[in-house]
Amino acid sequence: MLFLHKFTKANINHKSVRYSNHKIFFLFSLLIVSLSVVAQQPAKSKRELRKERINALIKQEEEGVIAYKKHTLFGLMLHTNGYGAFMEMGRAQSIRKSLLFQLQISELKDPREEKVSGISDFSFLPYIYGKINFFYPVRLGVQQQYLLGNKANKNGVSVTANVGGGLSLGLLRPYYVQVGRIDTSQQQIYYDKDIKYNSPDSSRFVNGPILGGPDLGKGWNELKMTPGLYLKTAVRFDYGKYNEVISALEVGLIGEFYTKKIPLMVYQPQKQFFLTGYITLMFGSRK
Repeated sequence: MLFLHKFTKANINHKSVRYSNHKIFFLFSLLIVSLSVVAQQPAKSKRELRKERINALIKQEEEGVIAYKKHTLFGLMLHTNGYGAFMEMGRAQSIRKSLLFQLQISELKDPREEKVSGISDFSFLPYIYGKINFFYPVRLGVQQQYLLGNKANKNGVSVTANVGGGLSLGLLRPYYVQVGRIDTSQQQIYYDKDIKYNSPDSSRFVNGPILGGPDLGKGWNELKMTPGLYLKTAVRFDYGKYNEVISALEVGLIGEFYTKKIPLMVYQPQKQFFLTGYITLMFGSRK
């Protein structure tokens, strides 16, 4: 009986081992088949994944969830009478409204400015006859942005209207010209000095002889400031509303009023109010 009991127990253990081996083999085979099926399925392309992400963002906005809450932009501005640079930080208030904080630095010119060459015997820079000051408006302000319409379902163009304003600080940098002195005995002209409009012998600023214009480093230590206010309105075209990288184009108007008249040119009326059109190319990111 003892032998029979041992034999039966050994036989049961053997069957258990065989059953365990069959179970492991079955699970291993199932794993191999599953991996083969997954491997045969085509991987989603970047375009498909991007489309799925955009559709998810659109669905969120339809449910009242803001897709991107903030952005940072930089841009280059071309004015009707100058050029400048631009920086913006935006904060979304709702799906259709955002608050924009902006800093702009520009150089505005009188439309009558014209560069001319000095006396041909001298290799000086060209100059602008009658120019009194360089004029650099620095604008710090806030705008409210309103969504007008978009082709968001195709990740197309989002059109917004921006209205706002703020403080404008007009920086005036004196414009120098290089004047010469005539040596009557030798019938020659020599470089004498650089002068600005309101210098003691400012008549030479207009009457010359003018040899050339100023270098880039002249007059920065003599900046004068004139405060003012500005209003700005624009229409912005944002390409790819649901892209994290921003490419946008903005067209608008800026009107600014200063506490004093801005002297830009001799023999021309000085103004306190300036109205300029501009176009800005923007780039940045949002999240």
